[in-house]
Amino acid sequence: MKLKIGEHFFSWERPLVMGILNLTPDSFYDGGSHNNTDDVLRHCEKMLTDGADIIDIGAFSTRPGSEIISVEEENSRLLPYLIEIRKRFPEAIISIDTFRKEVVKNALENGADIINDISGGIFDDEMLSFIGKNHIPYIMMHCGGSIESLHTNHIKENPCEIVKSFFEKQIEFLSQYGEQQIILDPGIGFNKSMKSNFELLNNIDKYRTNNLPVLIGISRKSMIYKTLKTTSKEALNGTTVLNTIALMKGADILRVHDVKEAVEAVKLVDEL
Repeated sequence: MKLKIGEHFFSWERPLVMGILNLTPDSFYDGGSHNNTDDVLRHCEKMLTDGADIIDIGAFSTRPGSEIISVEEENSRLLPYLIEIRKRFPEAIISIDTFRKEVVKNALENGADIINDISGGIFDDEMLSFIGKNHIPYIMMHCGGSIESLHTNHIKENPCEIVKSFFEKQIEFLSQYGEQQIILDPGIGFNKSMKSNFELLNNIDKYRTNNLPVLIGISRKSMIYKTLKTTSKEALNGTTVLNTIALMKGADILRVHDVKEAVEAVKLVDEL
């Protein structure tokens, strides 16, 4: 499958690396780290220099217990930095991590290329129709709950079947608008038990739908640091181990905080 993002075509000759840029004050790992234009641009430049294919920008924290901010606040956190990033890095591929159609519209008008929706279209009733009608490159994540219960109501059994069924339903809705540009994300760490997280990592092709590319986002998540009895700050080695496994299981995109290490994993697995 080929994916067209802006003027770029991806045919998945190798997995891609998506670098995370959090503009939130309270994200679980790097909240508050990038709170002025110089820091944001410096971080973007480092990720791109380290080999990031995509920059994923988020202005709404989804960590456990995070505040549900308004659309206006999400826009005010996001748009000034998005404008500066697009000016400084005109060739960069920029993804926006949001589940709100109004934020999507503003982001696209200011240079965004991809929408990364943690709800897969269920938190905003207008999201999927807007994506479908405009054929916007779209990362469809499964979360299985509401915005208030992202980290509760854990799926404990049959996660691959549940995630695949969700993808099939949402893809069918989008398909009524014609061919779409879809990337699948099983939502590891969202509404899943620890056992289910590892099952989803270990069985990527069981929920891959229509041969679409699959994104895996496990960077510094609790499935790593709770298993190792450490913290998110100490979870880089564990992240690299599981990213390597994800690649060997068929992941097409790694979403990561630490780009250099992920790019090295891609290169080494590619040699195998």
